[in-house]
Amino acid sequence: MTELQQAQTTQFSRILAIGAERGELVVTNDDIAGPIDSSDEWIRQRTGIVTRRRAAEGTDMLDLAEAASKKALEAAGLTGADIDAIILSTITHMHMTPSAAAILADRLGATPAAAYDVSAACAGYAYGIGQADALVRSGLARHVLVIGAEKLSEIIDPTDRSISFLLGDGAGAAIVGPSDTPGIGPTVWGSDGSKATAIRQTHSWTELREDPELGWPTLRQDGQTVFKWASFQMAPIAEKAMAEAGVTAQDIKVFIPHQANMRIIDQMKKQLGLPDTVVIARDIAETGNTSAASIPLAADRLLSEGQAQSGDLALQIGFGAGLVYAAQVVVLP
Repeated sequence: MTELQQAQTTQFSRILAIGAERGELVVTNDDIAGPIDSSDEWIRQRTGIVTRRRAAEGTDMLDLAEAASKKALEAAGLTGADIDAIILSTITHMHMTPSAAAILADRLGATPAAAYDVSAACAGYAYGIGQADALVRSGLARHVLVIGAEKLSEIIDPTDRSISFLLGDGAGAAIVGPSDTPGIGPTVWGSDGSKATAIRQTHSWTELREDPELGWPTLRQDGQTVFKWASFQMAPIAEKAMAEAGVTAQDIKVFIPHQANMRIIDQMKKQLGLPDTVVIARDIAETGNTSAASIPLAADRLLSEGQAQSGDLALQIGFGAGLVYAAQVVVLP
């Protein structure tokens, strides 16, 4: 009997480079406060957001993803032809098929790379990093492009006080490849569909077809449910990710949580007992909540501004609609 051959495995992987692209427009709290009967002060106190970045009308999610991917490829010294797989996390690709990742692969000259989309909302980038780590170490791919990209301004209601005023547009991309030393710790991930309505679309496309007067579906959230879940149930997930990576809070140099709300970020820091020396990503203040894009955008800002350094151990965790979550400890590129 002929013996079956398998792919040659690689022991370790790491993030080789990160690229980022934010929406062109700077939208202040004053710009959006009127329709929600609010104020700059209220928004800052509740969320920590001062501005959010949104894309112009002619720019779509794929444009943002392409720009971020090209920056990551350049930083890694690679071209699209070097990419074996593309994982694009988004909830704002406005076509059920084909996948945005396949279109992106063509734009980048990465054909015939494997390409697929991930719908894991704000945890999508961390989901993608976990999958890319597995693909590289299994030998199924050598270089994997992971992107979180959103144009959330496409699915907001300007009068909604539950989530719309939080949201921004942007994309962050990372190249994952082989490494001589461990660069990505085990991914701790999961879901809780019993809370699926906590962050939701107002109605389905089927309902819209049956009743056009419903209008374009937009996002809503139950703020208190999400705040309590993220603030207190995600810390144990982050702790487990550190434990499985064999590190403690004292080893972490950088904390990069999903940029959902500044109060959630502060509560998680407290729950985790991170030392005051840890650099904490607070990109939400200027960029807003960009769902799947928020972690790589925040990481890129910390590195480009010199707040974090190449080789630093970073704890990253994404959490959001589903409800879904994922965390891992990574070595920054």
